[in-house]
Parts: sequence; structure tokens; C-alpha cells
Amino acid sequence: MPLLTRIRGPRDLDRLSLEELDQLAEEIRTFLVDAVSKTGGHLGPNLGVVELTIALHRVFHSPEDKVLWDTGHQSYVHKLLTGRQDFSRLKMKGGLSGYPAQAESEHDVIENSHASTVLGWADGIAKANQLRRRDDHVVAVIGDGALTGGMAWEALNNIAEAKDRPLVIVVNDNERSYAPTIGGLANHLATLRTTDGYERFLARTKDILDRTPVVGKPLYETLHGAKKGLKDFIAPQGMFEDLGLKYLGPIDGHDIEALESALARAKRFGGPVIVHCLTEKGRGYQPALQDEADRFHAVGKIHPDTGLPISSSGADWTSVFGEEMVRLGEEREDIVAITAAMLQPVGLDKFAKRFPDRVYDVGIAEQHGAVSAAGLAYGGLHPVFAVYATFLNRAFDQVLMDVALHKCGVTFVLDRAGITGTDGASHNGMWDMSILQVVPGLRLAAPRDADQVRAQLREAVAVEDAPTVVRFSKGAVGPAVPAVGRVGGMDVLREPGTDRPDVLLVSVGALAPMCLEIAALLDQQGISTTVVDPRWVKPVDEAMAPLAERHRVVVTVEDNSRVGGVGSAIAQALRDAGVDVPLRDFGIPPRFLDHASRAEVMAEIGLTAPDIARQVTGLVAKLDGRFERPADAVDSVEPARD
Repeated sequence: MPLLTRIRGPRDLDRLSLEELDQLAEEIRTFLVDAVSKTGGHLGPNLGVVELTIALHRVFHSPEDKVLWDTGHQSYVHKLLTGRQDFSRLKMKGGLSGYPAQAESEHDVIENSHASTVLGWADGIAKANQLRRRDDHVVAVIGDGALTGGMAWEALNNIAEAKDRPLVIVVNDNERSYAPTIGGLANHLATLRTTDGYERFLARTKDILDRTPVVGKPLYETLHGAKKGLKDFIAPQGMFEDLGLKYLGPIDGHDIEALESALARAKRFGGPVIVHCLTEKGRGYQPALQDEADRFHAVGKIHPDTGLPISSSGADWTSVFGEEMVRLGEEREDIVAITAAMLQPVGLDKFAKRFPDRVYDVGIAEQHGAVSAAGLAYGGLHPVFAVYATFLNRAFDQVLMDVALHKCGVTFVLDRAGITGTDGASHNGMWDMSILQVVPGLRLAAPRDADQVRAQLREAVAVEDAPTVVRFSKGAVGPAVPAVGRVGGMDVLREPGTDRPDVLLVSVGALAPMCLEIAALLDQQGISTTVVDPRWVKPVDEAMAPLAERHRVVVTVEDNSRVGGVGSAIAQALRDAGVDVPLRDFGIPPRFLDHASRAEVMAEIGLTAPDIARQVTGLVAKLDGRFERPADAVDSVEPARD
């Protein structure tokens, strides 16, 4: 019987010998390659933490001891060892989440999946343990990539304050976040990897001097007294110890015995300890090791033997943006690019290859990236900061106070905007069009197809006195959706064929094909509809109010939260213009969405053509007086509110 099938919880590991643990590690790697190749998921990071996760669960007793993961994409092994071995629907509706999930297991704590937060969580839990006199341990696992985030260092500053508060920080150092980790911290960790440990040096020196008559002991004491300078020279872990943190390492992250020894020492210490573990992303799977871009950080469905994708979905939104960036870079020397440790995922790899001196990878530090962009703009350049929509949330204050307040010409390109689905609640890009509505002067574009990505990116980088935003979806980009006319700056996608149409349907971004389907369904009910794409959803086009006034009802459809979104902005613009036309806004409800496919999530929240057409038909019937409302009926769609 395979060892893995006998593991139902962490304590089952206690009965295994070191030889059996090594066998278990190999079984886990085989399982991961087989399972993730069928579903897609984060393969490379998990292959790298197999032995580390085994050692953690052998030394610490979860769930009493809290093992916290940052960002959580490397928690698959943790799931296997805590009784979750059905990976058949990983990241699918009803299956396991791709990240820790409290609803799945008492062993899971953090599920926000945004990097650099784990040390803050650990600090808070350790403080709570101390105040409530608990002797449970707190272990925070953080990658070297996540350590580039400013929040991690803010937390370290606080953690180091209490010398008697137990907290173990495991640095999972694989030299990568998505791509190779870069920057000053990365260089420092590289020095630690390649330098003899201070403790070993000092031990050897003491042994030699102990055998030296008369002067041996005084020399050793002098040497030990000068250890700060010596330690920084021999092994510069002094950076951590200067903060007041005990440092252990570097440890071979694939040697279970060495890992257990170091973790047990850290557990006994009684204060904050850093255990520096060296791991190999993609370990044991040759296709991942040969992938220099990101070591199979995240994969779709692949052939397990070759690592090649099973199918290709054609051109995607990201690649369209990336190709246009290269063209813009060739035309304008002032255009530079910024990424937050995600050069390839956001499509800037081709730009970087063509213009290596004009790309800045700031690490997992979106706040710094936004402020640095303001400085670049002030210096006469036009920065394009490409980032996932959900991660821009982290830099809102900098967009507001550093970029917009100073009227800096910075373009933010938001990838994975709207419902992304399978990565769960924290990865849906469903807040950007709401939070950015309050930024004075900011202009926000939502392209509906590849042609509009190219066109609106060019329009965005032409703005030099305000921040601009271009947001687009995840995955394959569909066929072009042609305009049949133009009203103000808005594209007309469908004309109603009557002078007094019933519905003005405002289509936002990639939902244009669905909005045209809604209009066709309404047409079957005798409801005439104009479909417009605002292109730039902030500010609201001046032509919107007079156009709305020529219709009986306005309907907005957006792939964003309904609260404070485009529908709300248009409703306010109509009120400001004195246009008294009913408006109904369709979008994402104000709740966190469970992981599932994009189509499944949209069906669950009623953001589909039949659902919307049905409700709009009822609204028009009500206006016609043909709808008798039951006494106990409740509107399924609320009107927009301030």
C-alpha cells in the first residue's frame, strides 16, 4: 500500500522512519504531477515544498499550532497531509480550493492569497496567544519573493519587538516568486546561500584556538566580542539578527532530518526565530526545472510526461497588450514598464526582451511600484504599470495621493479584471472600477475586444497630466465586436430601429457579446434596444445623459461590483443632468465568490443574458402597466443608489 494513502492527518507522520519519509516525499511528487496535470494549478511551488511541509507537520502539532502560508499557492502538500487527498476537482466548483480555505479544514487559517501578509497574521496570533496565556506555537511560511513586500518588513519590525514571544518564521527560499526574485534582498539571500555559516566558522575557530597555548582563549574571546562585524563578513545573517531575530540556516529544504532538527531548535527557543530553508521550485519534475520563465508556477491542463499544454485557447488579452506595448516602445522612447514580480503573467516579457533597460521589476511591492511610477512620470517618462486588478487594491492610497494628486501621467494596466473564477475570492478583479471612481482626474477604459485594447492603450499613454487605467479580462479574447456608430466618445454596438427605443443598454468591457445577446432576446419580446460601449467608463461621457433621455429605461451591465461601480456612476451623472429615467444596474453582488469556472460564477450571480433579459422584460412591462406586482414580491434587482 502506498504510504500516502495511509496519511489521514499530520500525526500519521510520526510513525514513519526517515527512509519512509523520503519515500512519502517521492509519492507526493508523483501524485502532484498526476493530479495537477489533469486540473491545472500551482505545480512548481508545491513540488518545491514537499520535504519542508512534512518536517513542519512532524515538528509542530496543527491545528493547535498554527501553520500559516504566504501566499498559500504552495499549500497543496499541506492539504494532502491534513486529510484532503481528492484533487479530482481542484479549483473547480465543489472541489478543493487552490489556496488554504477555512471551510475546508481546521488546519487552514489565511485564505486571502495576497502575498506578504503572513507575518502580520503571525504577529497578531502570537500576541493573542501571549495575552490569553496559550502555549501554542505560530509558524509563518513565507517565500523569498513575498519578502520583497513592504508589509513583510513592517511586520518583522513589530515581531522583533518582543524577545519572549514565540514565533517561527520559515523563509522558503527558492530564488523565485513567479520569476526569479530580484533586488537587494534577493542579493542578500544569495550571499547567505553561498557563504559558510558563522556558527560553523566560529566553532572551527574555537576548536583551533582552544588547542593554542596562552593566547588561544583571549583571542577567541576577542573574536567573539567582535562578532557583529565578523558575522556580517562571514555570513551576513546579521541583517535579521540586528532586528532582534534569531537566525538558523541556511538549511537544505529537501533534507527532512536537517529540517526537523532546525525547526525543533526554533520551537524550543521561546522567541522570534527565522529558519532559512533553501528549496528548488519544480523539484523532481524535469519539465518544470527546464522552464526558466517560472518553473511551472501555474499551469493549465498538461501532458504529465512532457509538461506540454493539452490544448491552446488562442490569443489572450494579456498577449494582445504585451505585443502592443512593444510597438509603443519602438515608437516612444519615454515609455517604460513596471511589474510587481510578474513580468510574464502580465505580458511584459516581450517588452523586457526588446527594451531591457526600460523595465523595472519592483518585487511584490505594488505600493512602491505606484509611487515609483509617479517619480518616473515627474522625471519625464511615461510609466505603464501592469498588475492584476485584484492587486491594485493594495496600492490605492498611492494611486490617489502620489499619482492623481500630483497629476502624473501614469498608465495602470489591470490584467485579470472581473470574475476570474477558479482562483477564488481574493483573485477576482471585481473592485477596481468601484474604488477608482473616487480618484479625481483618473480616466478608466474598459476595452471590449483586442482592437480596443490596442486603441485604448494608445489613448491612455497619450495622457500626460492624469492617471489612466486600462482593464481587461483573463483568458482568450473573442472576435472583434464592431461599432455601427458613435455618440460622443461612445461606440454604438446596436441601433434600435425606432425613434423612441425602450432600453439603453450600457455594455462595459468584455461583456459586449453578452449585451448584444441580451438585446436580441429583448427584441424577441418586442422591446427595442440601443447597445452602447462607453469605452472610457470614467469619467462618464457627456453624451450619456442626452442619449439616456431618449430611452424609457437605462440598463448597465458590468463585470465589477455593483456597489459604487459604473452603473452607480452613470446613475449619478443622470441625476446631475436632471434626467429622470429609471436605471437598473447589473454586476457582481457585494460578497466574496467561491471558486468555480467564470461561467459557473456568472450563472450563480445571475450575470447571464437570459437572466438579465428576463428582468429587463419585467421592468419594461411594469412601465407599460402590463405587470401586476404580487403583494409579497421582492425586486431581484435593486435600483442604483448613491
